Amino acid sequence: MLANVILIGFSLKFVCGNVADIVLSCSLVEEGVGLSGMTGGSSFSRAPATLVFRDVAVASDESLDLLPPFVAPSLLDPDAIIIEAKASSPEVPNVEVLLHADCNDLEVTCEMSQYSVSKALRRSDLTYFMVSISVEAVSFSVTLILQTLAVLEPSTLTQSKLGLPLSPTGTLPTEVVFLVFSQRNSISARLRSDAVLHCSFRHPEVPPEQEVAIGWRLQHKGKGWKVLHMETRLDEAEPRAVVHEERRGSSLNVTQVVDGDASVTLTKLKVRDEGSYICSVSLGPFKAQQIIQLHLLQPPQVSLSQQKLVLKAEPQTLSCHCSEYYPLDVQMEWWLLFPTDTEPTVSEDQGSLSSHRQHGDGSYSLTSQLTVPSTATPGTKIICKVSHRALSTPLSVSLVVMSPQTNSYWWIVGFLIVTAIFFYQVMN
Repeated sequence: MLANVILIGFSLKFVCGNVADIVLSCSLVEEGVGLSGMTGGSSFSRAPATLVFRDVAVASDESLDLLPPFVAPSLLDPDAIIIEAKASSPEVPNVEVLLHADCNDLEVTCEMSQYSVSKALRRSDLTYFMVSISVEAVSFSVTLILQTLAVLEPSTLTQSKLGLPLSPTGTLPTEVVFLVFSQRNSISARLRSDAVLHCSFRHPEVPPEQEVAIGWRLQHKGKGWKVLHMETRLDEAEPRAVVHEERRGSSLNVTQVVDGDASVTLTKLKVRDEGSYICSVSLGPFKAQQIIQLHLLQPPQVSLSQQKLVLKAEPQTLSCHCSEYYPLDVQMEWWLLFPTDTEPTVSEDQGSLSSHRQHGDGSYSLTSQLTVPSTATPGTKIICKVSHRALSTPLSVSLVVMSPQTNSYWWIVGFLIVTAIFFYQVMN
């Protein structure tokens, strides 16, 4: 029976000496067949559970006085689920984030399920768990495979849900045998730029001639595409890899794979590259994955149809062009700053919008047109303001309405300046 553990947003830290114990409050979810099973569905039951990371190294300036180590309950409870694992071999990345998650108000999410290896490698005395932990605020996630350890002096109790013997302290001791993680599981990039999607793995000592397989796949809007697949051996001084590049411009650094780096580089990004990338790493009997979200953001370019506007006897049309932006959602507004005001206000007339136009690279363009009446007040500044997800603050372009007399005055001044410069050059 499949069992899942879901942890949402609760962690404690306990320190002893120069190491700490991180305690994560969880709930165990078992998949079973209930009333919904009659129609092919599944039901889930939940029970409290605890995950303990042992021996987490702490900085020398950590205050240890008020942080006692984790102490198991004095009364053994066969219904209690307390799974413990060392975080140091192989080293679990970014454990300091978990250590300080409660202090920094970070929401931690964890999901655990029993993990099955191939039938040929199964042993009756070993049980495996897959644990996925993520911290959304810092875009970090890790998936671990835990293997139960033999209990040298088992208690007389067995964990009631999992059927595993408990240690004398009432816990289920495990060790980390494989992990895959991403330092950034959500990134943003511009169209036509390059991006590196981070994915790494760690493991204990690798048996001789151990092969590793790395696969990258893109999922978006219900469809999936293969991006890249690679196989190599980790024990070779000069690794030789078999690489299948499905997406042109995707690549892995084979020499870094030996050190546990499975990151993929994507060049010349297009709109179709946006989506959820699944990094799968297989090493021996174990396989784990990470999901990295790639968001494409392209800020708009904004311009006006003319650099100056001189009032005429008839109304005139002023256009604001917003081009080469992605994604589609954009907001265009007309604002006015009258000569007697200090702050601009939103124009009652917001003009008319063209339909969105999509370019070959997937970016969009939009035009807003405003009718400027002949009775407009000279000296009024007309502002076109554009808001878009790729902009930290709205982008504005503007011009000042000029009267015909003002325009003639500046034309004469300009002519006199040009004439003076000409005669100065001739005389000298």
